[in-house]
Amino acid sequence: MNTIVACRPSWFRTFVPRPAAELRLFCFPHAGGAASAFRSWATGLPASVEVTAVQYPGRQDRYDENPAPDMATLVQEISEAIVPLIDRPVAFFGHSMGGTVAYEVARALPRELRPALVRLFASARKTPDECRPPAPELRSDDGLLRYICGLGGAGAALLAEPELLAVALPVLRGDFRLIDTYRHVPGAPLMCPVTALVGTDDTHNTPADAQGWSRYTTSGFEVCVLPGGHFYLETATEELLELLTDRLVPAHRP
Repeated sequence: MNTIVACRPSWFRTFVPRPAAELRLFCFPHAGGAASAFRSWATGLPASVEVTAVQYPGRQDRYDENPAPDMATLVQEISEAIVPLIDRPVAFFGHSMGGTVAYEVARALPRELRPALVRLFASARKTPDECRPPAPELRSDDGLLRYICGLGGAGAALLAEPELLAVALPVLRGDFRLIDTYRHVPGAPLMCPVTALVGTDDTHNTPADAQGWSRYTTSGFEVCVLPGGHFYLETATEELLELLTDRLVPAHRP
């Protein structure tokens, strides 16, 4: 049976603890998403990588907590809680909204810990300066649901169940409030390499959009295109994990 290890104050989920792992990969979910989206990665990546997923408040085992009121609060609380876990090299993977959260947490790390961040994976997400408030039609529940269903993904199908919809809507409203109020504050670029990931059929984030992430690092940069739509990570999981392994495990490279 998998063991779940929570770290103060229950921000992180490590489904398969690997104390001897050389690197810890932090995964930041999409809007409406939860840490469990990355459960299979814990065994899909080499033993030298420990997968630790971020659990935002208001969902799953944190359902009784209020969602973060804004992006700044979310980032501050995660960045404070993450410090004890940066005891080895780390990488950040953020999907969709999680890409923005991961980027901002990377910026908020204490200066002495920043060299430990070896790579940022920005997945299916426009650059921070290109993030725009949702269109007016998305401010209603019906508009929000149409948008989510249009993105596809396993989570969208679950919204057809009334009981699940009742639980999911407050979380989605909270996450879209974060997106709605987020404004990028320019600053120094990251020191780590950035890999921007995009699905071939994702009409919301194209390879041209992903190319803009090159402005956010002083180190290496690449755009990687994988088969699938906005939630390519659900359908091209094997290809994605192979790519992550190649970038994070030096012994794997030819």
